[in-house]
Amino acid sequence: MTNKQVRTPFLVEVGRNGRLVMAARALRTFGYGCTSVLLAELLAQDGAEPWQTGLLLTVAAAGSVLASLVLGLFADRWGRRRTLIACGCLMAVAGLAFAVSESYPVLLAAAFIGTISPSTNDNTPFSGVEQSILAQTCAPVRHTLVFTCYNVTAMAAGALGGLAAAALSFQPWVSAADAAFAVYALLAAGTVLLFWHLTPDAEAASIERCQTGPRVRVPGPVRRLAALFALDAFSGGMAVQAVLAWWFAHRYGATTAQLGLVCFAANLLPALAQLTAPLLAARRGLLAAMLLPHLAANLLLAGIPFAPTLGGAVALLLLRQTLSKIDVPARQAFTAAVVPPAYRTTAASMASLARSIAVSVSPLAATALLTGTLVALGAPLIVGAVLGIGYDITLWCAYRTDPAAETL
Repeated sequence: MTNKQVRTPFLVEVGRNGRLVMAARALRTFGYGCTSVLLAELLAQDGAEPWQTGLLLTVAAAGSVLASLVLGLFADRWGRRRTLIACGCLMAVAGLAFAVSESYPVLLAAAFIGTISPSTNDNTPFSGVEQSILAQTCAPVRHTLVFTCYNVTAMAAGALGGLAAAALSFQPWVSAADAAFAVYALLAAGTVLLFWHLTPDAEAASIERCQTGPRVRVPGPVRRLAALFALDAFSGGMAVQAVLAWWFAHRYGATTAQLGLVCFAANLLPALAQLTAPLLAARRGLLAAMLLPHLAANLLLAGIPFAPTLGGAVALLLLRQTLSKIDVPARQAFTAAVVPPAYRTTAASMASLARSIAVSVSPLAATALLTGTLVALGAPLIVGAVLGIGYDITLWCAYRTDPAAETL
């Protein structure tokens, strides 16, 4: 890295498109942080049973799966800007439906076409397209840094969203959940405006666009990674924010205001910790940056159900959250490193697709484990931790000799 590169302001270096993509994701994740805390409460107010909550989360994830598949294959051909705008419009429609409707079938349909999320994790159709845009805004040596900035800004916004959920519980006019989804719809409209201002450099034509059809061949390394990422997403889906909020309320009697504050901290701390990802990748390589903090986070997750008090459980959760997202920029940089630029949209979308498929199943599994004596045991958290540790071990064994493991 030259001295000139070091002195260049980072946000200037990534250009207009990079800044717009980061801002759009921050708005979107603020909405996820706010609504995920209150989603179960909204459905309960509308008379939904716990299994219906799990079904709705599964339907929402299934919609993201289908959209990620379509965008992964066709976004470069249709135009990245156009597809992102369309996804933002669907997100706004879904937010309005949740804000004004109490009909469970309507909410199911809205969850399917929109991007209703049980957490601040962004396993959505936006992700693959945005990552391919970001990857071409700077040199490969800067990928870990650009993805760190992309994720840190989003996680900080998600933390503020959790704080906003707590604040909404004090306003007297409408229920906090209805207000949260109204805000969500406005935020979606904001993302549409940001995507509208993307320049032609965001399109695949600026690198190597296939003129005869979409890229449908996914390289072997990405197929293997996608399968491992699916396992990781399933394990994480057992302890998404909506499930944690429900479990903390029933296990320890946590209030909505307390949950909002906990979710604020649980999203802010990993955002700050993720700033260490470029340094860790530079010192230890991408694979170590992915796995070391992730393994420690899973061990902490396994200990949460054994905490005797709310304070102890929250302390373990916050430690776990601090470490749990450091791997994300390295994972995204690793994915970009193992495929040619022309395949990045397909590769990133397929990785997101695999994670979305896993997340579409895990809410049902998690809610099934939140019954009877399993509630007190915190079964979803323990199962998620065990599967996450299995992912760490398997990924290390599969890729420890891969040259991309050392790529920055």
